Amino acid sequence: MKYFLGLDNGGTTTKAAIYDKTGRELCVASMATKMLVPASNFVERDMEEMWEANCTVIRSALDKSGVSPENIAGVGICGHGKGLYLWGKNGRPVRNGIISTDNRAWKYPVHWKEDGTEGKTSQLACQNIMACQPVAILAWLRDHEPECMDQIEWIFEAKDYVRFRMTGEARAEYGDSSGANLINLHRRDYDMELLKLFGLEQYREALPPLCEAAKISGRVTREAAEKSGLVEGTPVIGGLFDIQACMLAADVLTEEKLCMIAGTWSVELYLSKKPVIEKKLLKYIRNTVFTLPEYYLIEVGTPASAGCNEWFIRELLPEASKLAREEGKSIYDIMNGWVEELSVKEICPVYLPYLFGSNIHPHAKSCFVGMTSFHTRKHLIRSVYEGIAFSHRLDLEHLLESREEPPKVIRLTGGVAKSRVWTQMFADVMNMPIEIVDVDETGALGCAIAVAAAVGEYDSIEAAAAEMGRIAARVEPIPENVEIYNKKYDLYRKTAQALDSVWNEYQQLEDIGL
Repeated sequence: MKYFLGLDNGGTTTKAAIYDKTGRELCVASMATKMLVPASNFVERDMEEMWEANCTVIRSALDKSGVSPENIAGVGICGHGKGLYLWGKNGRPVRNGIISTDNRAWKYPVHWKEDGTEGKTSQLACQNIMACQPVAILAWLRDHEPECMDQIEWIFEAKDYVRFRMTGEARAEYGDSSGANLINLHRRDYDMELLKLFGLEQYREALPPLCEAAKISGRVTREAAEKSGLVEGTPVIGGLFDIQACMLAADVLTEEKLCMIAGTWSVELYLSKKPVIEKKLLKYIRNTVFTLPEYYLIEVGTPASAGCNEWFIRELLPEASKLAREEGKSIYDIMNGWVEELSVKEICPVYLPYLFGSNIHPHAKSCFVGMTSFHTRKHLIRSVYEGIAFSHRLDLEHLLESREEPPKVIRLTGGVAKSRVWTQMFADVMNMPIEIVDVDETGALGCAIAVAAAVGEYDSIEAAAAEMGRIAARVEPIPENVEIYNKKYDLYRKTAQALDSVWNEYQQLEDIGL
C-alpha cells in the first residue's frame, strides 16, 4: 500500500505525518526547534539543527507508524513563508536562518515606501513590502553583515532549504518566491528590474531555478536516506508555502470559500483568477502564485495570532503549565475553561497581539490596555483570545475590500480551531459561519495531498483534496454575541489607532538607548 509523507517546518516546531490514500493520519512526530533571539526584533534558528530535526521526525514517524520506507510513495515539504536561509559556497549554511517573525529590517520597507520604491515594485510583484521578506532581510545583511554576502551560493526560504538538503537539488518553489517580492507576478519569473529597485541585482545568480509545488523536483539522496530512514530515490515534490498547504487540506479550492489560518501568523486567504492590482489595496494585500496554475492566492496576514498565546503560556503561566502536566491535563483545556468562566459581556483589558510585529504600524508593540486591580489572569487570558480574534477581523476587513461578494463560509485552521470556545468566539467576531477541518496537521496533510496528485494516485489536486480532506464541524455565530463583540472590536481599533504616535517615540528610545 502507498503512503504519503508530509513535513511541516513551522516557526517553532518541526513535524512529520504519514497519510494513506483516504487522508487517514497514521501518525505524527514532532519536535521543538529552538528560536534564537540575539537582540530585540531578531528571530533566528540554527540551520543544521533544523535539518537534523527533519531527519529525526521522519525516522520517528516511520517507527511509530510501522510503515515500511519502501511504501512511502513521495515526500512533500511545507514551511513558513518569508524569512531567509542562506547556503554557502563552502557547502555549509552562511549564518543562522532568519524566521518570518524577525523584524530587524523594519526600516527598509519604511524607506522604500517613502522614496517611491514600493510604488514601483508593487506594480511588478503585486504586493506590499514586509520587513520579514527576503528582499528586506538581504538589504539589511548587505548593509550590516557584508562579510556574509560574498559567501552566498543559494538564497532559500524554509522549505526550499530542507528540500535542498534532502535532494541536493537547488530549487525555489513559485508560491514561496512570489510571496517574497522576488518574482514579477505578471511574467511569473525573476525580474532584474525588480531586483535593481531593491538594490539586490548582484544576487540574481544566487536565486535558484523555479519549480512547481505539486510536481516532482528531486529525489532523496543516499546521504539523506541514511539520516532520515527514507529510501534513496524517493520522489520529493516542490512543496508548499505552509498557508497554501493549509488551503489544500481545507479544500478551499474555489472562489466562494475563504481560509483563515490562526497559527504563528494571522492569515486570511481566498483564490481568484485575477490578481488584485489596485494601489490602495496593495497596502495590505499580497498576491502569490497558487498551486493550481489558473489561480492566484489573495492574502492578508500579520504575525499576530495564536503564537502570542504560546508566548503568554510560556512566560506568564509556567506554574500552571507544570501543574497541568503533573495532573495529566492540557494547559489549553485549563485556559479554555478560564475563558468560559467569564461572560462575553465581561469588560476585559484590550490586548494588542503585536509581540512579533504588525501590519498596522512598523513599530507597534504588544500590550494590555485598561487593567485594574479587579482583573485576574483569567481576564487576561480572555483578553488574549479576544485580541487575537480582533486582529484576524481587522485583516479580514482589509481582505474583503478586494472582493465584490463576501464568502459563504470561513474554513478555520491552526491552533485556534482546536478550541471550541475560541472557535465560537471567531464565528461571533467575524459574524460568519466557520467550518473546522477534521485533521490535526493541516500543513502536513496539504503536502500529502499534493504528493498523492504528483505521483499519480489521483488525477488532480482537486480530486485528492476532495477525497483526503474532511470537515469536522460547522459553527454558526450567536447574534447576541455578535452585537457585544462589535462594541469590543470598535474599542480595540480605537486603542490601536490611539497608540500610533507612541510607537515612533518608543522606537526612537530603543534605537538610541537611554
